[in-house]
Amino acid sequence: MVVATQVPHLLRAARGEEVDRPPVWMMRQAGRYMKAYRDLREKYPSFRERSEIPEVAIEVSLQPWRAFQPDGVILFSDIVTPLPGLGIDMDIAEGKGPIIHSPIRTQAQIESLRQLEPAESLPFIKEILQALRAEVGNKATVLGFVGAPWTLAAYAVEGKGSKTYSIIKGMAFSNPTVLHQLLEKLADAIAIYVRYQIDCGAQVVQMFDSWAGQLSPQDYETFALPYQQRVFQQVKQTHPDTPLILLVAESAGLLERMARSGADLISVDWTVDMADARARLGNQIGVQGNLDPGVLFGSHEFIRDRIYDTVKKAGTRGHILNLGHGVLPDTPEDNVRFFFETAKQIRY
Repeated sequence: MVVATQVPHLLRAARGEEVDRPPVWMMRQAGRYMKAYRDLREKYPSFRERSEIPEVAIEVSLQPWRAFQPDGVILFSDIVTPLPGLGIDMDIAEGKGPIIHSPIRTQAQIESLRQLEPAESLPFIKEILQALRAEVGNKATVLGFVGAPWTLAAYAVEGKGSKTYSIIKGMAFSNPTVLHQLLEKLADAIAIYVRYQIDCGAQVVQMFDSWAGQLSPQDYETFALPYQQRVFQQVKQTHPDTPLILLVAESAGLLERMARSGADLISVDWTVDMADARARLGNQIGVQGNLDPGVLFGSHEFIRDRIYDTVKKAGTRGHILNLGHGVLPDTPEDNVRFFFETAKQIRY
C-alpha cells in the first residue's frame, strides 16, 4: 500500500536515504524532441512567452510528466531568466540562446545592477512551481534550477553564447577585480533566487555552471568554485534540508573540485565512467547521470545495457539516473519512453 505522505523517490535519493531503485529524470526532458512541445511552440514562438506565461510554462513542464512519469519534474525556464530583475536586459533567440542587449563590460555597469527582488521581477515562478507541486503531489519531485555565477557572468559579458569565451577570459585575466565584483553580485542574486524557488515549492534545485568546464582547473578555483560555494552556503543557511545539485558541462577534469562546492550531488557527464566518478568523489556526495544522450539513438537492447551498466557502477545509495546533459532535439520519443520504463523497473 502506498502511503499518501510518502516522500518521492528522487527526494529521498537526493538526501542520501535508502531507495529500492534509482530515481530517474532527464535534463531538457521538456522540449523539442516532443511533438506536443513543437505544436505548442507554433502557438507561442517566443521562448520567453513559453517560460514566463505561467499556464504555458506549466503545460510545457508537465508534458514529459504526462507522457513518461519521470521521478523529477523540472521548472521550464532558462538560466538567464533572473537577469532582467538585476537590470540586465536580455532576450532568448530561438535556436541561438540568450542575447544580452548591452553586455556588461565596465565597473559602472556592475555598480548600477539592482538587487534581485524575485517576488516583483519573477512572479510567474511562484505560480509555476506551486502548480507543479499541486499536479504531481508525492508521485514525483519538483526541481528548480538556476545558472551559476560564472556562467551567468559569461553570458552577461560576452553578450551571447561563445565558442572561445575570449571576452570574459580577457576580463578575468586583465581586469579580475571588476569581474570578481560582478561574480559576487551574481552569486548573491542567485542565492536569493534559489531560496525563492524553494519557498515557492521546489524540493531540489540544480545549478548549471554550463561554461565552467571551459576554465582550466586553476581558473575554475579562482572564478567559478568560490562563487558556487557562496551560493550554496547562503542557501544552506536558510534551507539546510533542500538538496542541491551542481552540473558543470565537460567537467571530467574538475570532479574533485566540484565536490568542494557545497552541493549535495554532482551531475556527471558521459566523459567519465560512473565507477571512476564514484571513486573520485567518494561516498559522502551523491551523483547524477551519466548516460551519453546519444545512447537514446541506439536500439532498446543497447539503451537497456547502458542503463544497467550505469546503475551498477553508481551503487545503491545517492544516485539519480539521468543523461550526462540534455536530451537531444531529434531523439525518438519512443526511446525516451523506453529509457524511463526500463529505469523504473530496476530494483536494487
